[in-house]
Amino acid sequence: MRFLIACLLALCPLAAQTSDEKDVLATVEKVFVGMRTNDSAGILAAMTADARLFGVRANGDAYAIPAEQWATRLVGMKSKFEEHFTGQPKVAIHGAIANVWGDYEFLRDGKFTHCGVDSFNLVKVTAGWKVAAIFDTEETTGCPAAK
Repeated sequence: MRFLIACLLALCPLAAQTSDEKDVLATVEKVFVGMRTNDSAGILAAMTADARLFGVRANGDAYAIPAEQWATRLVGMKSKFEEHFTGQPKVAIHGAIANVWGDYEFLRDGKFTHCGVDSFNLVKVTAGWKVAAIFDTEETTGCPAAK
């Protein structure tokens, strides 16, 4: 009996996902879908007008770029990009701000290029949840797919 109760309690976080958590994750997924479908308008629709991307490349170089410039460049490359979380990301929400944090892997034209951690920062506006900033690391060693 105790085992059954322990198992049910372990599943509670999955069943207890709030509407805001689902909406936040759906917004992040819209960015990933836009990347997969080469749809810069779809990517930008999930973001605030002044959203930015920040990251650290595998060589240690840091970058910051406006989301519009990033989406336009990505789509202009005419490649098939796929980025996805490799596990269940962590979601934290407080009022009208949210963060989604998780390990990811990135493929270009079906080939693994790098992995790392994505941190999506979102704000809740009249139109719903929007990505205000994306922070990521780009790693080429220690990646599950690279082994």
